[in-house]
Amino acid sequence: MNAYLSFDGRCAEALDFYAAALGGRKTMQLTYGEAPPAPDCPPASDEWKDRIMHARIEARGLTLMGSDMPPGMPFEGYKGFSLSVSVHDKAEGERFFQALSAGGQVTMPYGATFWSPGFGMLVDRFGVSWMVNCEPAAN
Repeated sequence: MNAYLSFDGRCAEALDFYAAALGGRKTMQLTYGEAPPAPDCPPASDEWKDRIMHARIEARGLTLMGSDMPPGMPFEGYKGFSLSVSVHDKAEGERFFQALSAGGQVTMPYGATFWSPGFGMLVDRFGVSWMVNCEPAAN
């Protein structure tokens, strides 16, 4: 299962940020202006031509996709979910947590819990909730 995030004009910036934070890369990006004409869709206006119709990053063997909301569909923010990053090394989890929280809000600092040597929660600078969890060592 892959996550698909919608943005209000900041998709390119957000996916570049996530690729850098998670050590991944953007593998695809298509703007509304690059899309071929379609009979049921008007051509992209100057305001929309550079917004993202579809983009994808790959990081750590996983895929995260996104787009900017199309014209006429309002962006309503994010609620009721968190993206979760699982690691096997506490220090790696700390690096991801620090990178993702840059410019955002930490809601639970990264640290040891009863289930994990490292866990933390944050809302990034784009308003997306994240959890970073270090899996405990196998006994």
